[in-house]
Amino acid sequence: MSVLLNENPALILIDIQKGFDDLAYWGGERNNPEAEMNASKLLELWRANELPLFHINHCSSNPNSLLAKGKAGNDFKEMVLPLEGERVICKNVNSAFIGTDLKQQLESLKITQVVLVGLTTDHCVSTTARMAANYGFKTFIVYDATATFNKKGFNGEEFSAQLIHDTALASLSGEFATLIMTSELFI
Repeated sequence: MSVLLNENPALILIDIQKGFDDLAYWGGERNNPEAEMNASKLLELWRANELPLFHINHCSSNPNSLLAKGKAGNDFKEMVLPLEGERVICKNVNSAFIGTDLKQQLESLKITQVVLVGLTTDHCVSTTARMAANYGFKTFIVYDATATFNKKGFNGEEFSAQLIHDTALASLSGEFATLIMTSELFI
């Protein structure tokens, strides 16, 4: 993937926040326990190569949410804390594009490729990927730097976090995004 790094891609770190550490609140089970560490490795790679990056912070409008502004769960996890001068974009819906100036910032930097990492695969990562592709950005999702939680189905059946992760990414692959692994960006 060294060619990718030559294209000035933006790394978009989506909602890597402390509130997602409460497994019971989000569904009890989570996949990809190394997702944040892999995102951190990519963040360091982007910083070392002086590539553009964006930290997305979910600021829930629900005051009871762990991700509500002012709550400890709204804070970024230590391993991906933004440095002074790095772009931080606050959102309150699933897409990092809705109600923000992310698209305008990407366009002003003449960015055509985005690499998405973060939480959760089937919500904010998926929604952001779909919009990025629809806006014309070549979109990559890092399989092992994204994660989600188990979900209950329509009839109360349980679906594992890994199944939700895999099916969410399968529905994006090819049409909205190219799926890659963290290791592919270090070649």
